[in-house]
Amino acid sequence: MASGGYRNGGSKSTAKLDRPLSVNSNVRPALKPKQSTAPPAVRRSSAASLAGAKDDAGVPGRVRVAVRLRPRNAEELVADADFADCVELQPELKRLKLRKNNWDSDTYEFDEVLTEFASQKRVYEVVAKPVVESVLEGYNGTVMAYGQTGTGKTFTLGRLGEEDTADRGIMVRSMEDIMADISPETDSVSVSYLQLYMETIQDLLDPGNDNIPIVEDPKTGDVSLPGATLVDIRDQQSFLDLLRVGEAHRFAANTKLNTESSRSHAILLVHVRRCIKGRHDRDMAVSSENGISAQLIKPLKPPVVRKSKLVVVDLAGSERIDKSGSEGHTLEEAKSINLSLSALGKCINALAENSPHVPVRDSKLTRLLRDSFGGTARTSLVVTIGPSPRHRGETASTIMFGQRAMKVENMVKIKEEFDYKSLARRLDVQLEKLIADHERQQKAFEDEVERISLEAQNRISEAERNYADALEKERLKYQNDYMESIKKLEEQLVMSQQKLSHDRTGVETKDECLDKTCNNEGSGPSALEVAELKELLEKEICMRKAAEEEVNNIKSQMAQWKRSEASGNVDIQKLRKMLEDEDRQKKKLEEEITLLRSQLLQLSFEADQTRRSLERGGSGKVLNNLDSLMNQVKHMQLRESGNGQKASIAKLFEQVGLQKILSLLESDDADIRIHAVKVMANLAAEEANQEKIVEAGGLNSLLMLLRSSEDETIRRVAAGAIANLAMNETNQELIMAQGGISLLSVTSAEAEDPQTLRMVAGAIANLCGNDKLQTRLRGEGGIKALLGMVRCDHPDVLAQVARGIANFAKCESRASSQGTKTGRSLLIDDGALPWIVQNANNEVSPIRRHIELALCHLAQHEVNAKDMISGGALWELVRISRDCSREDIRNLALKTLTSSPTFQSELRRLRIEY
Repeated sequence: MASGGYRNGGSKSTAKLDRPLSVNSNVRPALKPKQSTAPPAVRRSSAASLAGAKDDAGVPGRVRVAVRLRPRNAEELVADADFADCVELQPELKRLKLRKNNWDSDTYEFDEVLTEFASQKRVYEVVAKPVVESVLEGYNGTVMAYGQTGTGKTFTLGRLGEEDTADRGIMVRSMEDIMADISPETDSVSVSYLQLYMETIQDLLDPGNDNIPIVEDPKTGDVSLPGATLVDIRDQQSFLDLLRVGEAHRFAANTKLNTESSRSHAILLVHVRRCIKGRHDRDMAVSSENGISAQLIKPLKPPVVRKSKLVVVDLAGSERIDKSGSEGHTLEEAKSINLSLSALGKCINALAENSPHVPVRDSKLTRLLRDSFGGTARTSLVVTIGPSPRHRGETASTIMFGQRAMKVENMVKIKEEFDYKSLARRLDVQLEKLIADHERQQKAFEDEVERISLEAQNRISEAERNYADALEKERLKYQNDYMESIKKLEEQLVMSQQKLSHDRTGVETKDECLDKTCNNEGSGPSALEVAELKELLEKEICMRKAAEEEVNNIKSQMAQWKRSEASGNVDIQKLRKMLEDEDRQKKKLEEEITLLRSQLLQLSFEADQTRRSLERGGSGKVLNNLDSLMNQVKHMQLRESGNGQKASIAKLFEQVGLQKILSLLESDDADIRIHAVKVMANLAAEEANQEKIVEAGGLNSLLMLLRSSEDETIRRVAAGAIANLAMNETNQELIMAQGGISLLSVTSAEAEDPQTLRMVAGAIANLCGNDKLQTRLRGEGGIKALLGMVRCDHPDVLAQVARGIANFAKCESRASSQGTKTGRSLLIDDGALPWIVQNANNEVSPIRRHIELALCHLAQHEVNAKDMISGGALWELVRISRDCSREDIRNLALKTLTSSPTFQSELRRLRIEY
């Protein structure tokens, strides 16, 4: 592609600083971790079309247009060596001059003007990065390149950066930011890569699929391409491989204007699906009656899913047949390209002129892009041009295309919906988990009951065996003791009888003696025997009593075992009752599960009803009236810019109702105040409206809001409106007289939002440019407030701070040269010099440019020279005089160094010649 080489060294994207600050600016903060706001209750997407269908759910967003100049290629360096470029760029003013001849030229303004030295990184951050951030937040987005053949469209969008990573184009860099921000566990990214060739949509990832239809949803107007290959992206390398496959299948041809000219429109579709966690209600605890178990049932809040789409369109280059030398099949390709681009131009003309009919269906290209122009997508367009005066006609046509596209306004909307499938899956998983947990608990309970029952039976059996063994042992013991006692008694009886017989056979001589002896002998053994028997009987009685006591103990133990058995039976009954309670609990859980399913169906039904009612209905009356006022103002501005006829101020305010807007600034409803102050800020952005706003008391109302409101949005928008009013010198004095600088200083100290700080810094920067207010502004803390805002470290805020310091230094330099200012600079007194020196070589172009101007103005006053030398500013002045890209600033720094005796003395001491 004959687009020439692009030098590295771009900077981060910045807001346009030299124009009035607008609350509807498309400048966005850098990518941040998702975060996210609470999702709405219903899906907020609605029908959108190229004809500009709008509703109250959307946010206005104009198509942003950047112009990029290609450097001269080798052929042009030879052919146009004696001719000057037909294009002159003024990037700091965001202007472009197109020369008609040597003495006349036309001037055009764009959102961004990129020189031939702009790096691929800067082009991405200015053109595509805000769109990518919107896509990650849930909006649709489109990035498109338009221009003549050979001006660098494919280089800007589709460069892979295989040889030099700095050459990576918008497609590759967009996917890098998307993959870095999403969560692989919950989010997904899928890609389709197509080409529109000869009014036929072909799949670059599947060349056999060469006739893909376009299908439009009759309800929402969304465009889909059924049958197109959709590839899930998991890492950056797989995306690069996909782009290589697609580029290999894209049609290209060799023409006089370009050795590798694209003969088709390439369309990259990136679908992003993100899951947003919603707020959950309080968990409901369901406990069983006996308090043994409890289950937590999650609330029925389905997750919210944001579906967004990024469309990157590399249009085929427009060309003239006589210049490109196309013939044969290449000629037919050129005719088809020019017809589709012509249809796109007609649609944009109709949208820019607010025409009731937009010819969307004239081409498949316009049908595919119906959401990008006048629809719901945030759109950025980069128009590429060449410097050659031979192609001035094509360059002028490209510039006019971009100018008309800047008048098109989209109504961007977040597309959210409930993920009922995910909720159903989650409920199914929860249900299966509850069933499994209940089954496990029931099984464990049954096992525990069985264990206790078995243990009780074992204990009872063991007790019975022990009792029987003890009883048998005691019986045998007592039986043995009894038998031994009987045996002893029998032996004693035998012995007594033997003794008695022996005594009776003795010889006695006398009968009396014999009788007496016999009587005595007969009574003697009998008494002894009786005594022994009594003793034995007493022992037997004691033994029987002991045996009876043992029997009673055994009986008591038996009774105790029986009571234990009865207690075990009671435990078994309790366990059975617990089983019955578990069965009832199971039935209760099954009923609750049935109720959950019915609630899910009811939620689905109510969500459908709510969606249909929202599609039929609208917002509140007051907000509708206020939005209608804003729309009236914007439509009036469109008619003025389109027809070239300026409506009178009285007629404009008669239609908008300025007094009514001012009265709404004091409303109790926060939403009404926010809408009213936004309308006021948009009116204040037009210089023709500022005098009427001040006369009607609008400035007082804005200052009052800045003083009393605690709402961050109101303070940010009010500060932006004050910044716009501060562009006028008369208004600057009124702002200072009413304590505006003190209010702005307090606001800057309390605010944390970068956009609020940007608005406040812009207002103070405008006031710094007034010679009459220098001393008072510094006395009321204006310089301190500017330096305090550098804590934000946001490039947009720092650029406004640098602009304010440059304005202040310029006024001081002018006053010093006129003799009305003596002494050291107030900026140095307030400690601004270290920050100025630190940021003199900042990578952000606006910050660096303003700081360089501030250093040059400070150096023009000789009394500041010593402080600047000790603070390191001399080295920065030397660098500026040699390396600054702006010739006027470079010459100013050189003039200052050569005219200051103090600087010359220090340079000679350091042996630096100037």
